[in-house]
Amino acid sequence: MFILNGKSLSPDSPFTTPNGTQYPARWLRLSTPEQKAAIGITEAPDEIPHDQRYFWGYDADGNLIPKQLEDETVTPEDGEPYTQTGLKTQHIRQTKETANTLLQPTDWYITRNFERNIEVPVGIVSYRAGVIAVSGEREALIGLTTSVTELKGLYESSSVGIGTSVVNHPPAMPEWPSINN
Repeated sequence: MFILNGKSLSPDSPFTTPNGTQYPARWLRLSTPEQKAAIGITEAPDEIPHDQRYFWGYDADGNLIPKQLEDETVTPEDGEPYTQTGLKTQHIRQTKETANTLLQPTDWYITRNFERNIEVPVGIVSYRAGVIAVSGEREALIGLTTSVTELKGLYESSSVGIGTSVVNHPPAMPEWPSINN
């Protein structure tokens, strides 16, 4: 990351120095370290990327700042209270939405069974039961988390070194079933 007068510069964008001198796009890429230093540009290490789905960024000590895990009721000084939705609620909603999206193509079997008493194929019944079960398991796992890091870990695989070998652990979240007619 390049910094001039306390502001970061993009390597592919034009910029202007405090004295008004303009530099074209890509000048930072093409210039030498000496040329950059001559006009007061310093280089700082790039920030370590973070998962923006779960964290806001880093604090001054380099620790990740987690997003809000639980729902929270907020009452502004001059307004009505409202609820800020936490990550757990967001993930549970997404799980329900995914389950509904997976079930929707087979809903007609259920309607046909109800309206005309035509049996639902066994594979469809099994698939729908599987989707409903996996949705319940996922929601329960999300509900049990006590930290943002724990929630994030449900969706990630991990590797652990044991002696001279590495053991890979799949994500804790159960996989959605596939349809078998």
